Amino acid sequence: MRTFTIAERRNRLAQRHFLSDSASTPAEVTRALVGLHGTDPATPYLSLWARLSGFTVDDLDAALYRSRHLVKHMAMRRTLWVVHTADLPAVQAAASHRVAATERKRLIGDVEKAGIAADGAAWLELASAAVRQHLEAGLTAGTTALRAALPELAGSWNPAPGKSWGATTPVAPRVMTVLSAQGHILRGPNDGMWTTSRPLWAAASHWLPEPIAATDPDAARDTLLRTWLRTFGPATATDIKWWFGHTLTWARAGLRSIEAVEVALEGSDDVGFVLPDDLDDTPPVSPWGALLPGLDATVMGWQARSWYLGPYAGQLFDRSGNAGPTVWWDGRVVGAWGQDPDGRVQLSFVEDVGASARKVLQRKASELTAWLDGVRVKPRFPSPLSQALYR
Repeated sequence: MRTFTIAERRNRLAQRHFLSDSASTPAEVTRALVGLHGTDPATPYLSLWARLSGFTVDDLDAALYRSRHLVKHMAMRRTLWVVHTADLPAVQAAASHRVAATERKRLIGDVEKAGIAADGAAWLELASAAVRQHLEAGLTAGTTALRAALPELAGSWNPAPGKSWGATTPVAPRVMTVLSAQGHILRGPNDGMWTTSRPLWAAASHWLPEPIAATDPDAARDTLLRTWLRTFGPATATDIKWWFGHTLTWARAGLRSIEAVEVALEGSDDVGFVLPDDLDDTPPVSPWGALLPGLDATVMGWQARSWYLGPYAGQLFDRSGNAGPTVWWDGRVVGAWGQDPDGRVQLSFVEDVGASARKVLQRKASELTAWLDGVRVKPRFPSPLSQALYR
């Protein structure tokens, strides 16, 4: 059985995640990684800054809102992603439909529990139809504006009645979540700067040049799994289950279907998998450094992370498993970054990387400070180490 060493896995990560050499376009990065995490609105921009020489905020805005070949979409693990429209049919069939079914069931139950309607399914059908009819005229509108215009969206619920963290909140945003996961609507222009999330919703039929094509779920699974494994492999079945938000049965069926090859992983008792044409040795890369944002697709790419994270998960992830901003050196996470009150990027290390590495990383911190140009980006899910840098 072919064995992949930790060093070789780090070399593959460097090359295939565009961290040792720059990519050419936002689309190239997005398609190779399957998608860019978008739950934190600043993450896709900072993820591309780390991988594209000369990247600007307008480069991603143009792809999202003018040429529209990238879109924000609810998909794997009920997470918001930036994906390429060419990959959207596979993402929809393999991941988003599953999310939509779960969210729809929960919303119907909560509508009935909150007393909004006795028949939650019928209420949701009416609310959904009203939103779709409103947006299919070619309009874009935020959730607040839609609530004001459409009485079918009226109603509130409390996620935790009687609890200190519970509060009455409108149910309309959850209708938008269901509709977007179903592929009927998409997040159009952002009504705010790039560090905020205030989407104006658009009908998919209006926003996209072509409708989202219906795709066989198994074929969609195989398509996405091949792309993902090309970039993230070798990976375990558990990694795949976690990343796609599916079951081990689903992951194993996909691995069999694409004829993935079992490999051994240094430092792990778990079996890894790679594509059958991807067993060649990986050439080494020169030492490299990177500053990645919270929830970056690389740091969140595997469930088993010790081969690049070491023993520092408690310092670099929050309690829910969300990664904060990370500092990378030569294939491993060595610290966190944040900004001081003046917007200067500051680094905090979990281990001694040596003077030459510190010099490279400090230069990257200065470059990011200049690129941000006074904009302060606070991660939505800060890690303990990154949070300390903002105090």
